[in-house]
Amino acid sequence: MKWAWRVARALITSQYALMLEYRAEIILWALSGVLPLIRLGVWSGSGAANAAGISAQQLSRYFLAAFVVRQFTVVWLINVFEEDALQGRLSPFLLQPISPLWRYLTAHLSEQASRIPIVAVLLALLGIAAPGLIWLPSAGALFFGFMAIMAAFLLRFLLQLVLTTFCFWSEKAAAIDRLLMIPYMFLSGIVAPIDTFPPAVKRLAMATPFPWMIDFPARLIAGEPVNIALGFAAITAWCLLLLPICHLLWRAGLRRYSAMGA
Repeated sequence: MKWAWRVARALITSQYALMLEYRAEIILWALSGVLPLIRLGVWSGSGAANAAGISAQQLSRYFLAAFVVRQFTVVWLINVFEEDALQGRLSPFLLQPISPLWRYLTAHLSEQASRIPIVAVLLALLGIAAPGLIWLPSAGALFFGFMAIMAAFLLRFLLQLVLTTFCFWSEKAAAIDRLLMIPYMFLSGIVAPIDTFPPAVKRLAMATPFPWMIDFPARLIAGEPVNIALGFAAITAWCLLLLPICHLLWRAGLRRYSAMGA
């Protein structure tokens, strides 16, 4: 147990120090995640919220919460893994006594930690530009929202890990992830709250993992009525489904990687 704690602390410390060296790039990454704020402007100016039965306050709180959720559920595993595999950095990682997946996971968590002050500044500027737009969620909403964000991040990490394993078979596996971004953008709640979808589309969306990555934690933070047990149960079920798939594909990929002489 002590050995595991020392390894985890060393990985987090080193990866956080590495992320601090790329502060300017992380700022650009954070700015690239403002789509929910853009959608807020579109919805506010179109009057579609009233037609969907959503008040202006509900709309603003949802999209602000979605902005925060998206900032801390970003996963870029497939891009860095594909680059490491192509440039030969993966081989020495595999020779180390711990799986390289732990290195990538701690890199993501460290990158999230480095985003905190950036997101805080962006929200402060937004509050100055639009007084009354920022609000303080209740303690319960913050707690369950934080837990939901971490669970949503884990779900998205596992989903992308499934696609990442295809890097062992293809040099362009990242293209699959870019293709998956299409249903992710439209079914996760970034473009519009899931409750505004037509009933058939909403049922389809809820049968996928995407709404649980954005819509569920965003509604929790926004203080909307949410079935918390159902949300966490759905995320858990998807994670339990993806874990064995990740394991099987990872083991098969390693055998192929070794057989190629890497």
